[in-house]
Amino acid sequence: QVQLVESGGGSVQAGGSLRLSCAASSFPYSRYCMAWVRQAPGKERERIATLNNDGRTNYADSVKGRFTITRDAVKNTLYLQMNSLRPEDTAMYYCASTGSRTTCPSEGVGDWGQGTQVTVSS
Repeated sequence: QVQLVESGGGSVQAGGSLRLSCAASSFPYSRYCMAWVRQAPGKERERIATLNNDGRTNYADSVKGRFTITRDAVKNTLYLQMNSLRPEDTAMYYCASTGSRTTCPSEGVGDWGQGTQVTVSS
């Protein structure tokens, strides 16, 4: 099991930027899919960005063009650069991973961190 710890959340005004980090205690997988998932109050979890070991990324329409997912393999750290933030981006942000290139994290699937809160004010 991979232990994931998110950081970098906080409060920002609309239009601002934040970079989230997700540090893995160890990462034994050569094939993987990592993801950022968010959950706003009263809403279901939304997977917003994925990255697999091929370097392929996917984004939800809600963040496409504004958010960028990257990974530093040396540091075992996943990042989410968030630009042009909007109040509707306010949520708890989680990182998650699986040991499969084709199966990305979803509810009940994969290892998950505890989350970091992002609040965007108008």
